[in-house]
Amino acid sequence: MKVSYFPGCTLRTKAKDLDFYARKCAEILGVELCEIKDWQCCGASFISAKDEVASKLSSVRALVAAREEGQPLVTVCSACHNVIKQTNHAMQTDEEFASKANLYMSQDKEPAAPYNGETEVYHYLEMLRDTVGFDKIKEAVKNPLTGKKIAAYYGCMLLRPGKVMNFDDPENPSIMENFIRALGAEPVVYPARNECCGSYVVLEDAESAKKKSNSVSESAVNHGAEMIVTACPLCKYNLEKNGSSVPVVYFTELLAIALGVKEDTDAE
Repeated sequence: MKVSYFPGCTLRTKAKDLDFYARKCAEILGVELCEIKDWQCCGASFISAKDEVASKLSSVRALVAAREEGQPLVTVCSACHNVIKQTNHAMQTDEEFASKANLYMSQDKEPAAPYNGETEVYHYLEMLRDTVGFDKIKEAVKNPLTGKKIAAYYGCMLLRPGKVMNFDDPENPSIMENFIRALGAEPVVYPARNECCGSYVVLEDAESAKKKSNSVSESAVNHGAEMIVTACPLCKYNLEKNGSSVPVVYFTELLAIALGVKEDTDAE
């Protein structure tokens, strides 16, 4: 199976492991990640103002590129996924926004046909669940993570806005817990797993961000977690920077350990 792949700029710098192991594991599971040519930063945050179109054009171009290949568009970074998914929804439902975006795009050197939200957008975790299947992943596991108690940290961007992201139940998600079970480990369910880590206020109120991050990691540890797994580079950075007492790893690293691609060190 081939899918168009949008890695995003953080996966080229601070979050290389998230990208590297996503690619390695996809190969094992029979998925070819076809990186979009000449992609640009997604814009990092989705701004809801209708007249703010230019910053979303990179996401529209990525969606168009996937459409031209006849493939779904897969993302790994939570922030990239949120921006691209919300942009796609706007192109489907907001006629004014779509008209402005397509007018911008018509001025490209080689303009594509107008885009109206035809591309299916999946997070890598959704691809594992809905296309590969957790049962197949379980069969492919070489090193079961038996006995490990692992807390899934969703953060806010994978789940919200719920009706647009359509990723999982925003109040009681289960996709990452089922992913952890497929790898042979025991998922730890804790109250703060879908709370914000404070990343968007860290520059103006570092102390508030620290409190938010610590409340997440402390909640996980207090419910028995020996490790926290996330899909968000910002979340991982904040939890580690603010002193998580247990390792924080990307879900692709966890998958790579179970599939025998990465050595299990427990502390990376």
